[in-house]
Amino acid sequence: MKKILYTLLIFSTITISAQEKSFFENGEVQLKNPIEKINLRYENELPFVKVSIKGKIYNFLFDSGAPTVISHAIYNELKLKKKYKKSVKDSDDKTQQQIFTELPEMTVDQVVFKKVGAIVLDLNAAELSCLKVDGIIGANQMAKLFWRVNYAENSLETTADLSLFDLKDYNTVLPFEPQPQKTPIIKTRLFDKDIEFIFDTGFSGRFEVAETKFDPKKANRKIETFGTRSTGAFGIAKPVAGYICRIDSMTLGNRVFHNEIFTTSTSDRLGNEFFKDFAFIFDWKNNKIYMKRIINNAPKLESFGFSYRFIDTKPMVAFVFQQEKFPLKIGDSIISINNVNLDNLDQDSVCHYLTNRVEKDQKTIDIKIKRGEKILDFKLDKKNYLN
Repeated sequence: MKKILYTLLIFSTITISAQEKSFFENGEVQLKNPIEKINLRYENELPFVKVSIKGKIYNFLFDSGAPTVISHAIYNELKLKKKYKKSVKDSDDKTQQQIFTELPEMTVDQVVFKKVGAIVLDLNAAELSCLKVDGIIGANQMAKLFWRVNYAENSLETTADLSLFDLKDYNTVLPFEPQPQKTPIIKTRLFDKDIEFIFDTGFSGRFEVAETKFDPKKANRKIETFGTRSTGAFGIAKPVAGYICRIDSMTLGNRVFHNEIFTTSTSDRLGNEFFKDFAFIFDWKNNKIYMKRIINNAPKLESFGFSYRFIDTKPMVAFVFQQEKFPLKIGDSIISINNVNLDNLDQDSVCHYLTNRVEKDQKTIDIKIKRGEKILDFKLDKKNYLN
């Protein structure tokens, strides 16, 4: 749970209604080789690939939690036609009217996709602009093939024949139900409630459970929190009270996981902080995900007890652990951390410090903040929580 140290960049989940199901099932794909190797770039806990459209290279997120998306810039450059306009919902339950269009062709390395259904979104809003994302390869597009993913090796492979992937040692099997856009839903029970986890490669965190399904009385090890840590497709989430909790055991598919940590949120989802310990294979033909553990990292929560985000280029405390005598408050403006000046930054500097946090890998920080007319200095130690 090291991502609690700073902002969680949740780019999905974007959901659509069942009425759009046929629209996203259209399209075709062509492979030159039995197994195609895709150039994957895993950074900031998110997977990216290069996409070619009419000879121009674009940066796309590989996101199983969303349908395929293109930017307004691509839509306008290619002079694409609007199929229709309907409401879509992002990861923070915000809804907006968006254009649905069809992308005639895109190439991912040597894999050619044709007649791909896509949503047109503004990808330059707020902190999302720092990721320089031009679009999303979404679940509707992924579902036409089998995919093998290994973040540790920056490896992404795809094939039309599952037998070409050796499933030996992929002993964790997660059956799923696909949403209309093909996003995988993993069902389980937790705290005597039905949980429907979104298997979301566009989510940088580990486990999140909808607050409405969480019973604090049934959790022995928990921390109360307040604020917002997430950015959805349509902006920053509202600050809310919540919890971070460690649970003794939980079942996913055919496997029991112990001492996992999750946070409460608006929905149930699994993310890359969990996935990166595995190699995993998407199989939409049989609606299963096969996983092989490659790293044994015990989940832990290390934090200074707060996180911040940049609002109008200024870093503001946006999320805190509800601890007695904790010195920082929501809305504090951060002037500096460890004598690194974070005040009066330009947009390029904001993007640099958004993805290269000053406090990362530090055990102790000196932080200077402004609260009203007061300038205050504090020293904070990183702590291990929920042990």
